[in-house]
Amino acid sequence: MKKRNSIFAEILLAFWASLIILPLIWIVYVSLKTNYEFYLNPWALPESLQFENYINAIITLNLGPVFLNTLYFVFGGLIVGVAVNTLAAYILTRLEWKGKKFILGLIMLSLFLPGINILVPQYVLAVFFKLNNSLTGLILLINVALSAFDILLMSSFMRSIPKELEESARIDGATMWVIFWKIIFPLSMPGIITISIFRFLNLYNDFINPFIYLTDPSKHTVAVSVYYANTVLRYTSNYVTLFAAIVVSLVPTLVIYAIFQKRVVAGATIGAVKG
Repeated sequence: MKKRNSIFAEILLAFWASLIILPLIWIVYVSLKTNYEFYLNPWALPESLQFENYINAIITLNLGPVFLNTLYFVFGGLIVGVAVNTLAAYILTRLEWKGKKFILGLIMLSLFLPGINILVPQYVLAVFFKLNNSLTGLILLINVALSAFDILLMSSFMRSIPKELEESARIDGATMWVIFWKIIFPLSMPGIITISIFRFLNLYNDFINPFIYLTDPSKHTVAVSVYYANTVLRYTSNYVTLFAAIVVSLVPTLVIYAIFQKRVVAGATIGAVKG
């Protein structure tokens, strides 16, 4: 019976994986066809590989400046978001103060609220503080806010750190900041790496925030550029260049996931094995 269940689970997972992998394979080989071949038979393999589609996609998306914008947005947001949420997790996990459980409960409550709910008040704040239409302003706006997921994950790591280390440091005269940077931060590095990977993937794939807050085309990120490329190329019926643009935009996330896939999988189950 167990063997039968195992076989059924493997078949189900293989089917699920095929639903994700096969469309990606189709996009890749369509991006290497001519438009004529695509309209003649979109499912057939290309007669010859049309790598110039990728050159056209790079020109259409203006990928040089766009990737620089994306790198600044992603790594700026990564640094700010990880720093803020790691420090918040330390304060909420390792320190004792009145109202801590109430504040932590409010933060965890945000897990049940769709992010779209804060879009209007967030935009009002962006306009008030003149953070709209600015990559730096967007980084501050969406990354200074606490992430319940990051705090929950980091708390699991920090609870596993022996309190005796902090007590010994306090006896030696270390301040709260010294304890955090010299003890807690280094020992929490596995958790920091994990939330950094998730944050990188979320920021790189973020479409709605750059689309709403960045009205200047010279500040667009990859996700927004692909959207506008879709609008332009769809009306010119140049689908092979559009698919090439999609493939180019997918490469960074696929590379990061391939390198850190064990961390990504571990992050999904970390609460069951820590703290």
